[in-house]
Amino acid sequence: MKTVLRKHALTGIILGTFALPAIAADAEAITKKITTCVACHGVDGQSTAPIYPNLAGQAPAYLEMALKAYRAGERNGGMSAVMTPQARNLTDEDIADMAAYYSKQ
Repeated sequence: MKTVLRKHALTGIILGTFALPAIAADAEAITKKITTCVACHGVDGQSTAPIYPNLAGQAPAYLEMALKAYRAGERNGGMSAVMTPQARNLTDEDIADMAAYYSKQ
């Protein structure tokens, strides 16, 4: 029984360690960095025109994946000509913060 409890405790510690970056994403710290984003996506994540996607309520993992793909030049077509240069200046922390911010809108 003790061995089983130890395994569960160890699993919890390991999984908790990997979850820390997601918890550490500071949605409030990024409000100054979204000044460029708001022109198309709005402060509240509601797009300013039908051609731009709404970001409000999107899953943070999806937003992070999309921004990292733009930054790496892996997304083509659509608005990639606009998004890729914007994303190239973002750090992983910036991206995590933006994703946390817009997912909570």
